[in-house]
Amino acid sequence: MTAHVLDRPAYSTLTGRQSHLAVHHGGALRMHPDFGLFAGVVDESPESLKALGELVRAQGTVGLVEPAAPPPVPGTEVVSSALCLQMEASAVAPAWDVAFEMLDLGDADAAEMLALATLTKPGPFFSRTHQLGAFIGVRVDGQLVAMAGERMRPDGYTEASGVCVHPDHRGKGYAARLLREVTAKILARGEKAFLHSYADNATAIGLYESLGYRGRREVVFTILKPAG
Repeated sequence: MTAHVLDRPAYSTLTGRQSHLAVHHGGALRMHPDFGLFAGVVDESPESLKALGELVRAQGTVGLVEPAAPPPVPGTEVVSSALCLQMEASAVAPAWDVAFEMLDLGDADAAEMLALATLTKPGPFFSRTHQLGAFIGVRVDGQLVAMAGERMRPDGYTEASGVCVHPDHRGKGYAARLLREVTAKILARGEKAFLHSYADNATAIGLYESLGYRGRREVVFTILKPAG
């Protein structure tokens, strides 16, 4: 039975619509470090795992999103391994009126986007992550205080990601409304939306369910760095 593209979303992304961002080495590949740390292997053969280890040592830390944690990868050590709930949406909650404007973000906003992501840690975010897809945000008195956007894009799907709000501006509904807008735009293109949450984050999962997301499966997010 053929695996679903979301079972291995990072690998599906790097061998599909975002293959132009992939750095290859033998049976391993990773997203260019300016864009992200996602990586994958063709299979879990000793040759592919060896290639992944060499890629990590040459290019730096990577993250695998797989149905299970990987076997030991030569020359690397595990930074973290987390169980995540993968959720998808084929419909989204109706829009609601808000008292703030949602603005398109781009290269001119890149430094502020990186600073906000570094402060709030919504997930891996690098100097060109904002170019993986469309991002929108909210400004208050000129300051970028909230954003959400798109990341991995396996065939037929786009991941909603980068949802974050400055600590001084939380509790105003920014995250939910921005994520709803990102999701609606993905669906309007004829794709399905998906995202990931730590499996034990009941608050986040509840928010995503209120917007139309439903749990699909559990995956393991493993971060590897060069050993030593």
